[in-house]
Order: sequence, then structure tokens, then C-alpha cells
Amino acid sequence: MKTHLPLLLATLLLAGCAAAPEQSTALRQALFGLGERAAEQLTATPPLPSPVADQVLLLAEPDVDQRLGLSNERLLESLTRALLAVSDGPQVLAWREAMAEGNVDNHWRLDSRLASDGPRLQLSDRELLPYRLTLELRHTESDAPDWRSEISGALDATAL
Repeated sequence: MKTHLPLLLATLLLAGCAAAPEQSTALRQALFGLGERAAEQLTATPPLPSPVADQVLLLAEPDVDQRLGLSNERLLESLTRALLAVSDGPQVLAWREAMAEGNVDNHWRLDSRLASDGPRLQLSDRELLPYRLTLELRHTESDAPDWRSEISGALDATAL
């Protein structure tokens, strides 16, 4: 039995490490809902020409207020996943400065900003963080947005 103990411990350790989630599921759920709302607004109203599936959406790195305790990457992942989940939705790519060159009619850049929208709200069992998500859609060669929308809500601080 003693000869098998190190092997058993190593197996259990590796299994435990492999099963550990990369990020909390509560955070994924909190941001998933926000990403879904953004994708819904972007595809429900007609800022993108039809058919939407022929359009290329270039997601710029979001600007996230540090008071919310979120990283830019987490919001970008949430928006990307939600937009990719849209049935017959646009193609979704990460925007890079080099993509600004050229005049391609079906390329659109989506800029997003997530800002704190008031003081923390203390409830009996949790704390809520009010936010405002601003979305701006523009052709890649344009400085002025062709479409703008704001989404307000509150994130559960315990999920962050």
C-alpha cells in the first residue's frame, strides 16, 4: 500500500488541479447577462445592414472603470461570447489598429465603455454595483459613431 500512496496522491492532486475552474461561475453568469443584453440591442435594432451574417464586427478593447473591479479582458470575453452566440449574427473579431486602414463596407468597429453609475448599493445579503455600458458602432474608417446605445443595471459585487 505504501508503494502506491505517492501515485495515488499525485493522481488526486492532478485531478483536483484539472477540475479547478479558471474563473468563478458567478462572475461568468453576471457578465454573461450583460453581454447578452448588449448583443441583443446591437442585433435587434438595425445599426448593421442586412444580412447581419455578412457583416464583420471588430471589437475594440473595452474601457472598464476600475471601481467595478473587472478587467477589460473579462468584459471583452463576455461581449465576444454573446455576439458569437447570436444565431445568424455577424462575424466577430478582435479589433487592432492595423485594421483601421482600408475602406471595407462590411467592417464595423464596436467600442464599449463600462462605467460605475453611482454609489454601491448595500442590501441585506449582498452589495450591488450600478453600471452604465456604452456601446458605439462605427465604420472602421469613420470617427463618428453610426449608432450608440447605453445599458444600465447593477452587478452583484459578490460575483465579481
